Amino acid sequence: MSRFVRHLLCAAIVAAVSAGTGSAQLLGPVALPPVSLPSAVGNVPVAGPLLQNVLVSPQLRQQVVNPTLDTVEGLPRSVAQSRASTLAEFRRLRLQELIRTNRATVESDGTGLPVRRGVVAVLDPDPAGLQAALRAGFRIAGDDRDSSLGMRVVSLVAPRGLSARDGLRLLRKVAPQLQADFDHLFEPAGGPLAAVTGALAASRSTVGGRVIGMIDGGIASHPALARARIEQNGFAGTPQPTGHGTAVASLLVGSQGAFRGAATGASLFAADVYGGNRAAGSATAIVKALGWLASHHPQVINISLVGPPNKLVQRAIEIVQARGIAVVAAVGNDGPAAPPQYPASYRNVIAVTAVDARGRALPEAGKAAHLDFAAPGADMAAALPGQGYTRVRGTSFAAPFAAARLLAAGSPARLAAEARPGKGRVGRGIVCGMCRIDPRIVRAR
Repeated sequence: MSRFVRHLLCAAIVAAVSAGTGSAQLLGPVALPPVSLPSAVGNVPVAGPLLQNVLVSPQLRQQVVNPTLDTVEGLPRSVAQSRASTLAEFRRLRLQELIRTNRATVESDGTGLPVRRGVVAVLDPDPAGLQAALRAGFRIAGDDRDSSLGMRVVSLVAPRGLSARDGLRLLRKVAPQLQADFDHLFEPAGGPLAAVTGALAASRSTVGGRVIGMIDGGIASHPALARARIEQNGFAGTPQPTGHGTAVASLLVGSQGAFRGAATGASLFAADVYGGNRAAGSATAIVKALGWLASHHPQVINISLVGPPNKLVQRAIEIVQARGIAVVAAVGNDGPAAPPQYPASYRNVIAVTAVDARGRALPEAGKAAHLDFAAPGADMAAALPGQGYTRVRGTSFAAPFAAARLLAAGSPARLAAEARPGKGRVGRGIVCGMCRIDPRIVRAR
């Protein structure tokens, strides 16, 4: 066994033991039957033992599989109480459940990934290719020209009730010159998203000074955000307040007593790509969100979402980066056996993982094609919609810390200069290590 594998195993064991002695989480323990765990998942030899420590510890399993209520929606009971023995299996079941419960608008791409039903998205189509598609029976469901990005995205509905998979295959046959892809759905990198009742955070002047953007769910009102300069816009309907978006925003610009975000004083432009619907968050919505954010010239955009590679999202991010806007993204929480997640894995996107209070990489943290930094993502508090605070865990909540520090540092090179060593896979090191707010200080639930 290599030194790296032994280190990961030891770190996971320590994490599980310390989680088991920690204070109670917001949700009560989920009763789960004993499971028999493999020693490997795919080609990752440490996935079985590593994830065993995550899933066997009731407290750690609760945090990872069914994250804190009001911050991210709990998994459906059928998934949370399943006999799945690895995070890879939980991921498969979670996506399967998303597709099953939204059959009218969502389907599988053929590999288990959720996509918009019957829709194929085309990037900057030429007239001849578009006409060939229409002659083959496709119809135009949306034609979005984004002047901020200089992009045109045409959404085509496949003919004769074909699935998105069959439609994409047909389109590539009749118009091979078109740049086409599925309209993939992206998930928050902290669990499924839930809309909450209550008011949105009030809009305040966002003129001047440092500017940061985020793509997530909507932001709810909270005393920590009462004086923050926030502007929200919806790209899947009107913005709807969510726990996930509220938590991420609070870690960026929140301020109330002992609680303080890492980019307090900056203007925050927040793009809601869900509209309160966990079956939203599509690639086309993210492209629109990136265009809107680019028009406000932020220095950094935080994306605490994960999904598969997508041609539309990749092109939009490349355009944004070419204009000097840095993009920071979370690597996800589906474990080392999960495939690399995007947009974190795109070239020059700052990929962020999470560490606990002792600087140890979270064993459930996912992987990316590259890893740049780690930031606190456990043993910490974030704002609850309305009032109060809750404990949060996951790479979703590490990414905004890294984004805030990048905003202050001004460049990845300067950010790397302030990174500190950590334990496990932490990229170039831990940034914003002092940004964590101890849950006890703010009486987090």
